[in-house]
Amino acid sequence: MSWGPVHFPAMGTRDTIRTAVANVVPPAGLTRALAVQAMVYAVGSGLFHAGSAVFFTRALGLSAAQVGLGLSIAAGVSLLGTVPLGGLTDRYGPQRVWIIGLVLNAALFATYPFVGGFAGFLAVVVALAAVDASTGVARQVYSINALPPAERVTAMAYQRSSLNVGFGLGAVISGVVLAVDTIEAYRGMVWFIATVILVTALFVRRLPRLPQVTRPVEPMGRLAVLRDRPFMTVSLLSGLLTAHGVLYLTVMPLWILTHTDAPKAVIAALVLLNTVLIVLLQVRVSRGADTAAGAARASRRGGLLIALFCLVLPISGVTRGLLTVVVLVAAATLLILAELIESAGTWGLTATLPPDDQRGAYVGALRLGEQVQYLIAPAGLTALGVTTGGWGWFPAAAIFVLIGLAIVPAVAWAGRTPRLGSPAPEPAMTPVP
Repeated sequence: MSWGPVHFPAMGTRDTIRTAVANVVPPAGLTRALAVQAMVYAVGSGLFHAGSAVFFTRALGLSAAQVGLGLSIAAGVSLLGTVPLGGLTDRYGPQRVWIIGLVLNAALFATYPFVGGFAGFLAVVVALAAVDASTGVARQVYSINALPPAERVTAMAYQRSSLNVGFGLGAVISGVVLAVDTIEAYRGMVWFIATVILVTALFVRRLPRLPQVTRPVEPMGRLAVLRDRPFMTVSLLSGLLTAHGVLYLTVMPLWILTHTDAPKAVIAALVLLNTVLIVLLQVRVSRGADTAAGAARASRRGGLLIALFCLVLPISGVTRGLLTVVVLVAAATLLILAELIESAGTWGLTATLPPDDQRGAYVGALRLGEQVQYLIAPAGLTALGVTTGGWGWFPAAAIFVLIGLAIVPAVAWAGRTPRLGSPAPEPAMTPVP
Protein backbone atom coordinates (compact mmCIF):
# COMPACT_ATOMS: atom_id res chain seq x y z
CA MET A 1 0.00 0.00 0.00
CA SER A 2 1.34 3.42 -0.91
CA TRP A 3 1.17 6.17 1.71
CA GLY A 4 2.17 8.87 -0.78
CA PRO A 5 -1.26 10.49 -1.07
CA VAL A 6 -1.42 11.00 2.70
CA HIS A 7 1.49 13.45 2.51
CA PHE A 8 0.07 15.65 -0.23
CA PRO A 9 -2.20 17.74 2.05
CA ALA A 10 0.71 18.39 4.40
CA MET A 11 2.81 19.59 1.52
CA GLY A 12 -0.06 21.82 0.45
CA THR A 13 -0.32 23.25 3.95
CA ARG A 14 3.42 23.94 4.09
CA ASP A 15 3.28 25.64 0.70
CA THR A 16 0.36 27.76 1.85
CA ILE A 17 2.20 28.80 5.00
CA ARG A 18 5.35 29.53 3.00
CA THR A 19 3.37 31.70 0.59
CA ALA A 20 1.65 33.53 3.45
CA VAL A 21 4.98 34.25 5.11
CA ALA A 22 6.44 35.49 1.82
CA ASN A 23 3.57 37.98 1.56
CA VAL A 24 4.37 39.39 5.00
CA VAL A 25 8.15 39.04 5.45
CA PRO A 26 10.09 40.95 2.76
CA PRO A 27 12.94 39.24 0.91
CA ALA A 28 16.48 39.86 2.10
CA GLY A 29 18.25 42.88 0.69
CA LEU A 30 17.20 46.46 0.11
CA THR A 31 13.47 45.68 0.17
CA ARG A 32 13.79 44.24 3.68
CA ALA A 33 16.01 47.11 4.85
CA LEU A 34 13.44 49.67 3.70
CA ALA A 35 10.65 47.72 5.40
CA VAL A 36 12.58 47.52 8.69
CA GLN A 37 13.25 51.26 8.78
CA ALA A 38 9.57 51.87 8.01
CA MET A 39 8.52 49.70 10.95
CA VAL A 40 10.96 51.39 13.34
CA TYR A 41 9.78 54.84 12.30
CA ALA A 42 6.13 53.79 12.62
CA VAL A 43 6.61 52.77 16.26
CA GLY A 44 7.28 56.41 17.11
CA SER A 45 4.61 57.68 14.75
CA GLY A 46 1.97 55.29 16.09
CA LEU A 47 2.87 56.19 19.66
CA PHE A 48 2.49 59.90 18.96
CA HIS A 49 -0.77 59.60 17.02
CA ALA A 50 -2.33 57.62 19.87
CA GLY A 51 -1.07 59.86 22.67
CA SER A 52 -0.68 63.31 21.11
CA ALA A 53 -4.11 64.69 21.99
CA VAL A 54 -3.61 63.96 25.68
CA PHE A 55 0.00 65.20 25.55
CA PHE A 56 -1.00 68.54 24.02
CA THR A 57 -3.77 69.17 26.53
CA ARG A 58 -2.34 67.50 29.64
CA ALA A 59 1.41 68.17 29.38
CA LEU A 60 1.41 71.43 27.40
CA GLY A 61 -1.77 72.85 28.92
CA LEU A 62 -3.36 73.74 25.57
CA SER A 63 -7.09 73.87 24.95
CA ALA A 64 -8.72 71.61 22.38
CA ALA A 65 -9.46 74.67 20.24
CA GLN A 66 -5.78 75.71 20.28
CA VAL A 67 -4.67 72.21 19.31
CA GLY A 68 -7.17 72.08 16.45
CA LEU A 69 -6.16 75.53 15.16
CA GLY A 70 -2.45 74.73 15.31
CA LEU A 71 -2.84 71.43 13.49
CA SER A 72 -5.02 73.08 10.83
CA ILE A 73 -2.38 75.75 10.19
CA ALA A 74 0.27 73.03 10.00
CA ALA A 75 -1.85 71.14 7.45
CA GLY A 76 -2.02 74.31 5.35
CA VAL A 77 1.76 74.65 5.48
CA SER A 78 2.12 71.04 4.38
CA LEU A 79 -0.26 71.66 1.48
CA LEU A 80 1.58 74.77 0.30
CA GLY A 81 5.03 73.29 0.83
CA THR A 82 4.62 69.85 -0.73
CA VAL A 83 5.62 70.86 -4.26
CA PRO A 84 8.46 73.37 -3.60
CA LEU A 85 9.94 71.25 -0.80
CA GLY A 86 9.75 68.17 -3.02
CA GLY A 87 12.13 69.93 -5.38
CA LEU A 88 14.84 69.81 -2.68
CA THR A 89 15.11 66.09 -3.33
CA ASP A 90 16.01 66.71 -6.97
CA ARG A 91 18.62 69.28 -5.99
CA TYR A 92 20.37 67.57 -3.08
CA GLY A 93 19.50 63.88 -3.51
CA PRO A 94 16.79 61.85 -1.75
CA GLN A 95 19.00 60.15 0.82
CA ARG A 96 20.58 63.39 2.03
CA VAL A 97 17.22 65.17 2.30
CA TRP A 98 15.72 62.13 4.03
CA ILE A 99 18.48 61.95 6.68
CA ILE A 100 18.53 65.70 7.35
CA GLY A 101 14.74 65.69 7.60
CA LEU A 102 14.76 62.87 10.15
CA VAL A 103 17.40 64.61 12.28
CA LEU A 104 15.39 67.84 12.24
CA ASN A 105 12.26 65.85 13.03
CA ALA A 106 13.93 64.30 16.08
CA ALA A 107 15.21 67.68 17.26
CA LEU A 108 11.76 69.22 16.99
CA PHE A 109 10.16 66.38 18.94
CA ALA A 110 12.80 66.76 21.64
CA THR A 111 11.78 70.41 22.09
CA TYR A 112 8.10 69.64 22.70
CA PRO A 113 8.38 69.44 26.52
CA PHE A 114 9.90 72.94 26.58
CA VAL A 115 7.12 74.56 24.56
CA GLY A 116 5.55 77.43 26.42
CA GLY A 117 2.05 78.33 25.30
CA PHE A 118 0.30 78.36 21.95
CA ALA A 119 2.98 80.32 20.05
CA GLY A 120 5.69 77.77 20.81
CA PHE A 121 3.36 74.88 20.00
CA LEU A 122 2.45 76.49 16.67
CA ALA A 123 6.11 77.03 15.77
CA VAL A 124 6.93 73.36 16.39
CA VAL A 125 3.96 71.85 14.55
CA VAL A 126 4.44 74.14 11.54
CA ALA A 127 8.15 73.27 11.37
CA LEU A 128 7.30 69.57 11.68
CA ALA A 129 4.78 69.88 8.84
CA ALA A 130 7.40 71.42 6.55
CA VAL A 131 10.00 68.80 7.47
CA ASP A 132 7.53 65.95 7.00
CA ALA A 133 6.55 67.27 3.57
CA SER A 134 10.14 67.11 2.30
CA THR A 135 11.00 63.87 4.11
CA GLY A 136 7.97 62.02 2.75
CA VAL A 137 8.91 62.89 -0.83
CA ALA A 138 12.56 61.97 -0.28
CA ARG A 139 11.64 58.56 1.15
CA GLN A 140 9.48 57.69 -1.84
CA VAL A 141 12.00 58.97 -4.37
CA TYR A 142 14.79 56.96 -2.75
CA SER A 143 12.70 53.77 -2.89
CA ILE A 144 11.93 54.36 -6.56
CA ASN A 145 15.48 55.27 -7.58
CA ALA A 146 17.11 52.44 -5.64
CA LEU A 147 15.01 49.57 -7.00
CA PRO A 148 14.38 48.21 -10.50
CA PRO A 149 10.94 49.06 -11.93
CA ALA A 150 9.52 45.56 -11.43
CA GLU A 151 10.24 45.66 -7.66
CA ARG A 152 9.18 49.18 -6.74
CA VAL A 153 5.48 48.69 -6.03
CA THR A 154 6.10 45.42 -4.18
CA ALA A 155 8.74 47.10 -2.00
CA MET A 156 6.32 49.91 -1.15
CA ALA A 157 3.69 47.31 -0.27
CA TYR A 158 6.12 45.62 2.14
CA GLN A 159 6.88 49.01 3.66
CA ARG A 160 3.20 49.71 4.23
CA SER A 161 2.67 46.32 5.80
CA SER A 162 5.62 47.01 8.11
CA LEU A 163 4.29 50.48 8.88
CA ASN A 164 1.09 48.97 10.19
CA VAL A 165 3.02 46.58 12.42
CA GLY A 166 4.95 49.56 13.79
CA PHE A 167 1.78 51.61 14.27
CA GLY A 168 0.30 48.75 16.28
CA LEU A 169 3.37 48.50 18.52
CA GLY A 170 3.34 52.25 19.04
CA ALA A 171 -0.33 52.18 20.00
CA VAL A 172 0.38 49.47 22.59
CA ILE A 173 3.17 51.57 24.12
CA SER A 174 0.86 54.58 24.20
CA GLY A 175 -1.57 52.55 26.28
CA VAL A 176 1.11 52.22 28.96
CA VAL A 177 1.84 55.97 28.85
CA LEU A 178 -1.84 56.85 29.09
CA ALA A 179 -2.28 54.44 32.00
CA VAL A 180 0.58 56.06 33.93
CA ASP A 181 -0.84 59.51 33.06
CA THR A 182 1.86 61.76 34.53
CA ILE A 183 3.62 64.79 33.06
CA GLU A 184 6.93 62.90 33.31
CA ALA A 185 5.47 59.98 31.35
CA TYR A 186 4.30 62.27 28.53
CA ARG A 187 7.68 64.01 28.38
CA GLY A 188 9.38 60.65 28.29
CA MET A 189 7.04 59.66 25.46
CA VAL A 190 8.14 62.46 23.12
CA TRP A 191 11.82 61.96 24.00
CA PHE A 192 11.44 58.26 23.25
CA ILE A 193 9.86 59.20 19.91
CA ALA A 194 12.80 61.52 19.15
CA THR A 195 15.18 58.65 19.88
CA VAL A 196 13.24 56.31 17.59
CA ILE A 197 13.45 58.88 14.78
CA LEU A 198 17.23 59.19 15.26
CA VAL A 199 17.53 55.39 15.07
CA THR A 200 15.58 55.56 11.81
CA ALA A 201 18.05 58.15 10.51
CA LEU A 202 20.90 55.73 11.28
CA PHE A 203 19.06 53.04 9.31
CA VAL A 204 18.70 55.39 6.34
CA ARG A 205 22.36 56.40 6.54
CA ARG A 206 23.36 52.74 6.19
CA LEU A 207 21.25 52.26 3.05
CA PRO A 208 23.15 52.07 -0.26
CA ARG A 209 24.18 55.42 -1.67
CA LEU A 210 22.70 56.18 -5.07
CA PRO A 211 24.40 57.86 -8.02
CA GLN A 212 23.27 61.44 -8.54
CA VAL A 213 20.57 61.70 -11.21
CA THR A 214 21.56 64.10 -13.98
CA ARG A 215 19.56 67.29 -13.63
CA PRO A 216 18.04 68.94 -16.71
CA VAL A 217 20.08 71.70 -18.36
CA GLU A 218 17.24 74.15 -17.73
CA PRO A 219 15.58 73.05 -14.48
CA MET A 220 11.94 73.95 -13.87
CA GLY A 221 10.82 76.61 -11.48
CA ARG A 222 9.70 75.40 -8.07
CA LEU A 223 6.01 75.50 -8.99
CA ALA A 224 6.28 74.83 -12.72
CA VAL A 225 5.00 71.27 -12.32
CA LEU A 226 1.58 72.73 -11.48
CA ARG A 227 1.30 73.71 -15.17
CA ASP A 228 1.45 70.04 -16.22
CA ARG A 229 -2.32 69.68 -16.61
CA PRO A 230 -2.46 65.96 -17.45
CA PHE A 231 -0.28 65.07 -14.47
CA MET A 232 -2.11 67.38 -12.08
CA THR A 233 -5.42 65.86 -13.21
CA VAL A 234 -4.07 62.45 -12.20
CA SER A 235 -2.83 63.94 -8.92
CA LEU A 236 -6.28 65.30 -8.07
CA LEU A 237 -8.18 62.13 -9.00
CA SER A 238 -5.71 59.83 -7.27
CA GLY A 239 -5.69 62.08 -4.21
CA LEU A 240 -9.48 62.08 -3.94
CA LEU A 241 -9.47 58.28 -3.92
CA THR A 242 -7.37 58.31 -0.75
CA ALA A 243 -10.54 59.43 1.05
CA HIS A 244 -10.89 55.79 2.10
CA GLY A 245 -8.82 56.73 5.16
CA VAL A 246 -11.23 59.46 6.23
CA LEU A 247 -14.17 57.15 5.56
CA TYR A 248 -12.69 54.38 7.69
CA LEU A 249 -11.33 56.35 10.64
CA THR A 250 -13.77 59.27 10.85
CA VAL A 251 -17.00 58.93 8.88
CA MET A 252 -17.76 55.25 9.50
CA PRO A 253 -17.26 55.53 13.30
CA LEU A 254 -19.55 58.58 13.37
CA TRP A 255 -22.15 56.63 11.39
CA ILE A 256 -21.90 53.67 13.77
CA LEU A 257 -22.34 55.91 16.81
CA THR A 258 -25.27 57.94 15.47
CA HIS A 259 -27.21 55.65 13.11
CA THR A 260 -26.76 52.03 14.27
CA ASP A 261 -27.41 49.95 17.37
CA ALA A 262 -23.93 48.39 17.25
CA PRO A 263 -21.87 48.54 20.47
CA LYS A 264 -19.03 51.07 20.56
CA ALA A 265 -16.50 48.25 20.86
CA VAL A 266 -17.22 47.38 17.22
CA ILE A 267 -15.30 50.52 16.17
CA ALA A 268 -12.10 49.32 17.86
CA ALA A 269 -12.59 45.83 16.40
CA LEU A 270 -12.90 47.27 12.89
CA VAL A 271 -9.68 49.28 13.36
CA LEU A 272 -7.93 46.06 14.38
CA LEU A 273 -9.41 44.29 11.34
CA ASN A 274 -7.96 47.01 9.13
CA THR A 275 -4.48 46.60 10.60
CA VAL A 276 -4.50 42.81 10.32
CA LEU A 277 -5.74 42.67 6.72
CA ILE A 278 -3.25 45.30 5.56
CA VAL A 279 -0.37 43.36 7.09
CA LEU A 280 -1.55 40.07 5.57
CA LEU A 281 -2.83 41.17 2.15
CA GLN A 282 -1.09 44.37 1.04
CA VAL A 283 1.73 42.67 -0.86
CA ARG A 284 -0.55 40.12 -2.52
CA VAL A 285 -3.09 42.61 -3.86
CA SER A 286 -0.37 44.99 -5.12
CA ARG A 287 0.65 42.71 -7.97
CA GLY A 288 0.03 44.09 -11.43
CA ALA A 289 0.25 47.77 -10.42
CA ASP A 290 3.88 48.24 -11.49
CA THR A 291 2.99 49.85 -14.84
CA ALA A 292 1.07 53.06 -15.47
CA ALA A 293 -1.81 51.17 -17.08
CA GLY A 294 -1.89 48.58 -14.29
CA ALA A 295 -1.78 51.31 -11.65
CA ALA A 296 -4.66 53.13 -13.35
CA ARG A 297 -6.76 49.97 -13.37
CA ALA A 298 -5.98 49.37 -9.69
CA SER A 299 -7.03 52.92 -8.87
CA ARG A 300 -10.27 52.40 -10.79
CA ARG A 301 -11.03 49.21 -8.88
CA GLY A 302 -10.31 51.03 -5.64
CA GLY A 303 -12.78 53.79 -6.54
CA LEU A 304 -15.50 51.31 -7.46
CA LEU A 305 -14.99 49.40 -4.20
CA ILE A 306 -15.31 52.64 -2.23
CA ALA A 307 -18.59 53.27 -4.07
CA LEU A 308 -19.79 49.78 -3.17
CA PHE A 309 -18.90 50.46 0.47
CA CYS A 310 -21.06 53.61 0.32
CA LEU A 311 -24.01 51.46 -0.75
CA VAL A 312 -23.51 48.69 1.82
CA LEU A 313 -22.79 50.75 4.95
CA PRO A 314 -26.20 52.51 5.16
CA ILE A 315 -27.91 49.11 5.35
CA SER A 316 -26.57 48.91 8.91
CA GLY A 317 -28.86 51.80 9.80
CA VAL A 318 -31.99 49.68 9.33
CA THR A 319 -30.77 46.36 10.79
CA ARG A 320 -30.67 45.23 14.40
CA GLY A 321 -28.41 43.20 16.67
CA LEU A 322 -25.95 40.72 15.21
CA LEU A 323 -27.05 41.47 11.65
CA THR A 324 -25.90 45.06 12.09
CA VAL A 325 -22.43 43.87 13.10
CA VAL A 326 -22.31 41.53 10.09
CA VAL A 327 -23.20 44.38 7.73
CA LEU A 328 -20.58 46.64 9.31
CA VAL A 329 -17.87 43.98 8.96
CA ALA A 330 -18.84 43.44 5.31
CA ALA A 331 -18.75 47.18 4.60
CA ALA A 332 -15.43 47.57 6.42
CA THR A 333 -13.92 44.67 4.47
CA LEU A 334 -14.94 46.30 1.18
CA LEU A 335 -13.32 49.56 2.26
CA ILE A 336 -10.14 47.78 3.37
CA LEU A 337 -9.90 46.07 -0.03
CA ALA A 338 -10.41 49.46 -1.67
CA GLU A 339 -7.59 50.88 0.47
CA LEU A 340 -5.25 48.01 -0.37
CA ILE A 341 -5.87 48.19 -4.12
CA GLU A 342 -5.97 51.99 -4.38
CA SER A 343 -2.71 52.29 -2.43
CA ALA A 344 -1.01 49.96 -4.91
CA GLY A 345 -2.37 52.09 -7.73
CA THR A 346 -0.96 55.25 -6.17
CA TRP A 347 2.47 53.67 -5.77
CA GLY A 348 2.40 52.52 -9.38
CA LEU A 349 1.59 56.04 -10.57
CA THR A 350 4.30 57.47 -8.32
CA ALA A 351 6.86 55.04 -9.73
CA THR A 352 5.99 55.40 -13.43
CA LEU A 353 4.75 58.88 -14.31
CA PRO A 354 7.37 61.28 -12.82
CA PRO A 355 10.53 61.82 -14.93
CA ASP A 356 13.81 60.59 -13.47
CA ASP A 357 15.50 64.00 -13.33
CA GLN A 358 12.56 65.81 -11.70
CA ARG A 359 11.09 63.01 -9.65
CA GLY A 360 11.08 64.94 -6.37
CA ALA A 361 9.02 67.83 -7.76
CA TYR A 362 6.59 65.48 -9.47
CA VAL A 363 6.19 63.15 -6.48
CA GLY A 364 5.47 66.24 -4.39
CA ALA A 365 2.86 67.30 -6.93
CA LEU A 366 1.28 63.84 -6.86
CA ARG A 367 1.03 64.06 -3.07
CA LEU A 368 -0.68 67.44 -3.46
CA GLY A 369 -3.90 65.74 -4.52
CA GLU A 370 -3.93 63.80 -1.27
CA GLN A 371 -3.42 67.02 0.68
CA VAL A 372 -6.43 68.56 -1.09
CA GLN A 373 -8.46 65.50 -0.12
CA TYR A 374 -7.56 66.06 3.53
CA LEU A 375 -9.05 69.55 3.31
CA ILE A 376 -12.41 68.62 1.78
CA ALA A 377 -13.12 64.96 2.58
CA PRO A 378 -13.68 65.06 6.38
CA ALA A 379 -16.34 67.77 6.28
CA GLY A 380 -17.77 66.83 2.88
CA LEU A 381 -18.16 63.09 3.46
CA THR A 382 -19.41 63.56 7.01
CA ALA A 383 -22.08 65.94 5.71
CA LEU A 384 -23.11 63.55 2.94
CA GLY A 385 -22.99 60.29 4.85
CA VAL A 386 -23.88 61.18 8.43
CA THR A 387 -25.66 64.54 8.58
CA THR A 388 -28.18 63.67 5.87
CA GLY A 389 -29.36 60.64 7.80
CA GLY A 390 -28.27 58.19 5.14
CA TRP A 391 -29.50 59.25 1.71
CA GLY A 392 -26.25 61.15 1.10
CA TRP A 393 -24.38 57.86 0.72
CA PHE A 394 -25.90 57.46 -2.76
CA PRO A 395 -24.43 60.66 -4.26
CA ALA A 396 -21.18 59.81 -2.45
CA ALA A 397 -21.14 56.45 -4.23
CA ALA A 398 -21.79 58.16 -7.55
CA ILE A 399 -18.88 60.55 -6.96
CA PHE A 400 -16.44 57.68 -6.38
CA VAL A 401 -17.73 55.81 -9.44
CA LEU A 402 -17.05 58.89 -11.57
CA ILE A 403 -13.58 59.38 -10.09
CA GLY A 404 -12.73 55.70 -10.57
CA LEU A 405 -13.88 55.72 -14.19
CA ALA A 406 -12.11 59.01 -14.94
CA ILE A 407 -8.67 58.05 -13.67
CA VAL A 408 -7.89 55.50 -16.41
CA PRO A 409 -8.24 57.97 -19.32
CA ALA A 410 -6.50 60.63 -17.21
CA VAL A 411 -3.46 58.38 -16.73
CA ALA A 412 -3.47 57.56 -20.45
CA TRP A 413 -3.50 61.31 -21.20
CA ALA A 414 -0.57 61.87 -18.85
CA GLY A 415 1.28 58.90 -20.33
CA ARG A 416 1.21 60.22 -23.88
CA THR A 417 2.08 63.79 -22.83
CA PRO A 418 5.75 64.59 -22.13
CA ARG A 419 6.51 65.96 -18.69
CA LEU A 420 7.63 69.58 -18.42
CA GLY A 421 11.32 69.91 -19.15
CA SER A 422 11.42 66.53 -20.91
CA PRO A 423 11.86 66.19 -24.66
CA ALA A 424 8.73 65.47 -26.64
CA PRO A 425 8.55 61.98 -28.13
CA GLU A 426 9.62 61.77 -31.74
CA PRO A 427 6.72 61.22 -34.15
CA ALA A 428 6.48 57.78 -35.66
CA MET A 429 7.81 57.52 -39.22
CA THR A 430 5.13 56.66 -41.75
CA PRO A 431 6.42 54.79 -44.81
CA VAL A 432 5.86 56.60 -48.09
CA PRO A 433 3.63 54.51 -50.38
